Amino acid sequence: MRLHRPQANPVRRRDRRGRGIRGPMTPPELPISRSRAQVFDDLVLDAVERLERVWARELANVEFLVEDVPRVPLGVTAEDGIPFSRLEPAKSGQARIVIYRRPVEIRTKDPEEMALLVYDTVVEEVANLLGLEPETVDPEA
Repeated sequence: MRLHRPQANPVRRRDRRGRGIRGPMTPPELPISRSRAQVFDDLVLDAVERLERVWARELANVEFLVEDVPRVPLGVTAEDGIPFSRLEPAKSGQARIVIYRRPVEIRTKDPEEMALLVYDTVVEEVANLLGLEPETVDPEA
């Protein structure tokens, strides 16, 4: 299982009033210091690991990615809906499932609801990839 996130530009913090560059407010080992993107990545990893217990062989050549927002092609309107994910079928032996963080975050109110939506989204894309119904991929979902 692989989870990739596109590399963003490093954050530059301003040095206002000559006091030096700001440092972290909390130690990195505390949960509060994790960004929303890192928490979302963990949710996707948890969902994939849960499915790999049953579908390990089928998911061996699947790459899971997290992107912030979908690239919407020209001509697509808001009425068409904003996708939570995208499936790129295997062209060279490796399929890709991309989960979009911001659409999922916007549609959920609390962490439990977000974890459920992430899991349902991953199950749906795996079902599409395998040509099965989502209930077959995970009967408990």
